[in-house]
Amino acid sequence: MPRKPPEIVTHALELFAPLGAVRVKSMFGGWGFYLDDLFFALEAWETLYLKADTESEKAFIDAGCSRFIYTQKDGKTFSMGYWTAPEEALDSPAAMAPWARLAIECALRNRKPKKPRRKPG
Repeated sequence: MPRKPPEIVTHALELFAPLGAVRVKSMFGGWGFYLDDLFFALEAWETLYLKADTESEKAFIDAGCSRFIYTQKDGKTFSMGYWTAPEEALDSPAAMAPWARLAIECALRNRKPKKPRRKPG
């Protein structure tokens, strides 16, 4: 039986609704958010994170957001190119829109080309 998304995921889907058909996928104990095939946001530990890179992370820093950092069981930590959404962005789809656009633009910039499928035979 598929696990039910937590409230933050349901709320984020409402915030992202103006973007189009956003889908979520359960992954690594959290949830990934996709617009078409673009992975642009994730939920981990009841926190929403948006994709950012060197071109967009200054906006997240200036808004007081925190970088996604994970500590492994062996004590090693690593970070990924995801930042918490600003608190005020969680209030409404309109407030989330500019932040979601930043995340989607980042996902587009960093999209890896699909490998061509080999024809059978």
